[in-house]
Amino acid sequence: MENNNNVLPKREEIDSTYKWRLEDIYNDNELWEEDYAKIKKLMAQISGYKGKLSDGADVLLDFFRDFEELVSLNEKLFVYARMRRDEDNANPVYQAMTDRAMMLSTQVYAAVSFMVPEITKMDEHTHNGYLEMDKLKIFTQYFKEIRRRANHILSEREEEILALSSEIGNTSSDIFTMFNNADIKFPTIKDEDGENIELTKGRYKKLLESVDRRVRKDAFHGLYSSYYSMKNSVASMLSANVKRNRFYSSLRKYNSSLEASLDEDNITISVYDNLINTISNKLDLMYRYLELRKRALKLDSLHMYDVYVPIVDKPVDNIPYEKAASMVKEGLNPLGNTYAKDLEKAFSNGWIDVCENRGKTSGAYSWGSYLTHPYVLLNYQETVDDVFTLAHEMGHAMHSYYTNAAQPFIYSEYKIFVAEVASTVNESLLVRHMIDNSEDIKFKAYLLNHYLESFRGTVFRQTMFAEFEKIIHGKESDGEALTSELLCSVYKDLNRKYFGQGVVIDDDIEIEWARIPHFYNSFYVYKYATGFSAAASLSEQILNGSSGAVDRYLNFLSSGSSSCPLELLKKAGVDLTDPKPILDALNVFEETLDELENYI
Repeated sequence: MENNNNVLPKREEIDSTYKWRLEDIYNDNELWEEDYAKIKKLMAQISGYKGKLSDGADVLLDFFRDFEELVSLNEKLFVYARMRRDEDNANPVYQAMTDRAMMLSTQVYAAVSFMVPEITKMDEHTHNGYLEMDKLKIFTQYFKEIRRRANHILSEREEEILALSSEIGNTSSDIFTMFNNADIKFPTIKDEDGENIELTKGRYKKLLESVDRRVRKDAFHGLYSSYYSMKNSVASMLSANVKRNRFYSSLRKYNSSLEASLDEDNITISVYDNLINTISNKLDLMYRYLELRKRALKLDSLHMYDVYVPIVDKPVDNIPYEKAASMVKEGLNPLGNTYAKDLEKAFSNGWIDVCENRGKTSGAYSWGSYLTHPYVLLNYQETVDDVFTLAHEMGHAMHSYYTNAAQPFIYSEYKIFVAEVASTVNESLLVRHMIDNSEDIKFKAYLLNHYLESFRGTVFRQTMFAEFEKIIHGKESDGEALTSELLCSVYKDLNRKYFGQGVVIDDDIEIEWARIPHFYNSFYVYKYATGFSAAASLSEQILNGSSGAVDRYLNFLSSGSSSCPLELLKKAGVDLTDPKPILDALNVFEETLDELENYI
């Protein structure tokens, strides 16, 4: 799938077999334009309900029908434009369409911004009377969530202004996206064979896994030299995003940006702090793992560019995408026949964009709209890690697929707090399948190492990110300027804390914050760690054949936001109001570490 001369291919050079089929959304751009015009008309229609939501049950029901049509169509329009741009961020046609879709979305949410304030102001008699009617009972949870946050809802005019400001508010994130995916350039380095290879974000992780330490070091310094050259500009982008968060949280009468963000999922700050404190108290496990890594690699000192190379020889590499898909399907068989059939549908019907190409958005994600099936973007590099990334993103995709099939539009967007559970369950099931079905001791050891790395990246690393976000938001709120020097200093200190004295904290690591896109979706990353803990429990229940475990899990995948996330997880079999799941996950990490130490 990759050019022999190691030059990143253009989009048109990629075989269509490995491209997603966005024609399932719009067969051509003219159909997109037709819906663009339709949305304009629907906005005018929806404005006719302003001030009338208390006029009767039929009026409210008609409003929600029109609301669903408008917002779901707008979502479809935006998803198409943005995913087309993600194919090649340098394509001016889809740059323009994405900009137009973003502006239209701002107008749409401004047009419906009267809804929440009107529902909030309904007198209790009217509110309860509506929900007692059979045709409106479906909105019970939706109304409950709106009224729970009533103290943070502003007037109709203020809500409209905030909605209109969202495009400006997203500017820092949009600028970073273009910088990080289209504009930043990386140097050429020598690969293991001494051949020139263009350094890209997609290739970076693979190069850090090279057995040649010189390649790892060159890739590490090469990548971060590019970010260093733009450190002041990127600091301004991140600082602007932090200021944005403080602005919106303050207007909504929250005490902090953190409180405002967590309240969206009905989560208290104590849950966030508990994660940081629990992990901080168990960093001895991280240090022990890193010491094992140093011994296994036979190094006198462990540098930051040594922390990704496998400490067991890779018995499997260069895995064709077709083989990866087969491995994922087999690994997820414990989820039953229905899940298997729906998963096959995803692999066979153009849901997945596989290969890296010039200008393509980096990383991986699952996305889509309520009116279409989900999609998955990959930058597949034929490594074992990429196989697990495929399983991970398919977990997200199937979660969306089942939720959209079972829930009305108002409950179709599951909360971010539960978003990482389905993806991590898939990874857990896959790694167990691969270990259980291998007779190769070295491969088992490699998979144990992979699991520990997944844990390190998902729990320890994301918790470090979460602590970084809390610190910099706090400093900005206290009036400190988020200069590149301050950001680098805070980030380097956290690396010292999380990696310990046994690792050389290379100076270049201090600029890593400049390449992390999640920092523009603030206070998101802690959910990877809590989601990992929940997934560890659910996957054990599924694999152990616990009575009803699969059915409970599939019901969870189909629930969307029909209840608060903590309640949905309780019904599935995990209680995250208690620190126990995090401690249980850390115990699994320790047991896995014990097992790996026996092999090395």
